[in-house]
Amino acid sequence: MILASRSPRRVALLREAGFEFEQAAPDVCEAARPGEAPESQAQRLALLKARAVAKHAQPDSCVLAADTLVVIDEHVLGKPRDPAEAVEMLLQLAGRRHRVLTGFALLIPRTGRHEVGLEESAVQLRALSPKEAHAYVASGEPLDKAGAYALQGEGGRFVEAVSGSRSNVIGLPLEVVVPRLERLAVRRWCRS
Repeated sequence: MILASRSPRRVALLREAGFEFEQAAPDVCEAARPGEAPESQAQRLALLKARAVAKHAQPDSCVLAADTLVVIDEHVLGKPRDPAEAVEMLLQLAGRRHRVLTGFALLIPRTGRHEVGLEESAVQLRALSPKEAHAYVASGEPLDKAGAYALQGEGGRFVEAVSGSRSNVIGLPLEVVVPRLERLAVRRWCRS
């Protein structure tokens, strides 16, 4: 299997699930299309990433890609462009409930056969002061994360509640992806 992602969080999730895989960084434009629904965007970008990596993959491999978006008031928050935008995102999410969407794609290069799916979770952040948001952003942790926070890191202290898959919020909905990988006979490490 090849994980088509630069995300250390997706790497960690797949390793914790016991899968053997290589990692390759997809080179794709992640811009939204005008009028595109967030659900469609997440799935389209996941498939785009999988196809980009599949071009250079062994024919019999399985390519897994994902794209995670944070959505509030039907406005998509991707990764912040800079620290100022990260603070702005955190303050927009503070004290409010938002959706986390992860589109994922599994693709077999030899046949072009692919599966695309979507998982949605809801997250409630507690109220944050501008001082807290600036201090968190200064840590550097939120700068490469959709919505500018990391549930599994220091940003987890701002999370009041998660409805749905926690691994989805981190970047890969294992509860949905693992059964599909097993159906494709993707190997796991031997565990004792």
